[in-house]
Amino acid sequence: MNTTIQNILVLITLGLALAFLVKKFFWKKSAPKKSCGGDDGCGCH
Repeated sequence: MNTTIQNILVLITLGLALAFLVKKFFWKKSAPKKSCGGDDGCGCH
């Protein structure tokens, strides 16, 4: 019984860790692309 609970907890933890890594490294939102011209406060000048 305890081995079964341990296995379930390990699989849940592994799944959460993999989901976190995928979200952090592979699921990046595309940054809005603005043309940086003039003094529009984009901070690139």
